[in-house]
Amino acid sequence: MFAQTGRNSYTFGMKALVSEKGQVTIPKLLRDLLGLRPGTALDFRADGGRLVVTKTVTEDVFRKWRGKGRLPSGMSVDEYLKRVRDGRAHRA
Repeated sequence: MFAQTGRNSYTFGMKALVSEKGQVTIPKLLRDLLGLRPGTALDFRADGGRLVVTKTVTEDVFRKWRGKGRLPSGMSVDEYLKRVRDGRAHRA
């Protein structure tokens, strides 16, 4: 699973215990690999007897790119998309 070599090899997975309050500590290696930081939202679901946890994307991942693109001079969005989709994007 995690192909680390050496003394702390985790090729067979990692285990954690559920506390009396239902809490589980996610091993540090997994937190680091998955970018789980304090305040990260997680979704939980049951799937065939397994617990599946998914990191929730809480911010708009496209927000920082909105308004950054520029069309070639004098070209509408429709004209540009037609040109790109027809495979003529590299022709002038």
